[in-house]
Amino acid sequence: MTQLIPAWDNGVLTALDKLDVHRRGLKHPAISVFLLAGDKTLIQQRAAQKYHTPNLWANTVCTHPHWEEPSLACATRRLDEELGISGCDLQFGQTVEYRADVGGGLTEHEVVDIYIARVKEDIAMALNPDEVQAVRWIDFDTLAQEIKAAPEEFTPWLRVYMRDHRDWITAAT
Repeated sequence: MTQLIPAWDNGVLTALDKLDVHRRGLKHPAISVFLLAGDKTLIQQRAAQKYHTPNLWANTVCTHPHWEEPSLACATRRLDEELGISGCDLQFGQTVEYRADVGGGLTEHEVVDIYIARVKEDIAMALNPDEVQAVRWIDFDTLAQEIKAAPEEFTPWLRVYMRDHRDWITAAT
């Protein structure tokens, strides 16, 4: 099934096939969510059948908005679709841009709106096995240590967020 996402093609924001966008390495909008509980964040292990970065650990949610879908609506929708989580008070943090090789000839060149919410660790979840195979709460120091010890177990974007944006994420909300 073709999923159309917005991407800049020759400087024009256009609805394009998501896989084609990644094959061509086109810049495109994305969203990321960090759910925080105390000094911990919820990370997810991507499902084995994902077309890129399967089995790797990522932040709470990371995805692409549909064509003409507002980023907050996308973040809210994907929290529910991937993790069965609803009712979070998502707060916009900032927009960041990165480019990363995600393997298999695919490149993420994303302009990411990052959302953060403070929740309780016992928040109700219902994992979608097509998207997520596991989740865990982890404090940021331990996460940084695990990424340093085994970076190949984490998505490129989570490594970028931890390297370049950790301070404001942990201080947010």
